Amino acid sequence: MRSSARGRPEATSHAAIEQAAFTLFAERGFARTTLDAIAEAVGVSRRTLFRYYQSKNDIPWGQFDRTLDHFRELLADQPDDLPVHAAIHRAVVEFNRFPADAHPPHRERMRLILTTPELQAHSVLRYAEWRQVIAEDVARRTGSLATDLVPQVAGHVSLAISLSAYEHWLARPRARDADLLTIIDDAMGGLRGYLRA
Repeated sequence: MRSSARGRPEATSHAAIEQAAFTLFAERGFARTTLDAIAEAVGVSRRTLFRYYQSKNDIPWGQFDRTLDHFRELLADQPDDLPVHAAIHRAVVEFNRFPADAHPPHRERMRLILTTPELQAHSVLRYAEWRQVIAEDVARRTGSLATDLVPQVAGHVSLAISLSAYEHWLARPRARDADLLTIIDDAMGGLRGYLRA
């Protein structure tokens, strides 16, 4: 929605931007889709886009700060007397529960993130933030620092397991969204060995 003659500000939403962007990514490819093209598809200015996303690379990740806040809540909600590996396991599985009618579809979003070369450097930053959420929770549960070895290992191992599960899921075209949770659940079972101490 563009500004009116009365000076009403342009308005859109994260969802509208993402839907328009993913349509263009599918048609043109990520690298050949410009911010100007996304803005035009949404019906707003490039400047308005920057109020919602700092860069094109941020769009596939959605509202990532809110996603991390949700992840922190999931971890904090796990009982304190639960073994550390079990708390992480449960929170990671729940973190990856997405509605079947999500737009863009979760499979499409993750395929873009995991297979687009232009996004890899940016993804490293996002992965580091995700790992840090786990490290902070493990540190709280173990009375250590988030920079200590065990919390850091927990974050790295959890990320490696999750990425492996996603790659396994994406490699199976007939796999349903519900299958993702089963795959992650099975894969996260291996975390116990790393956190046995």
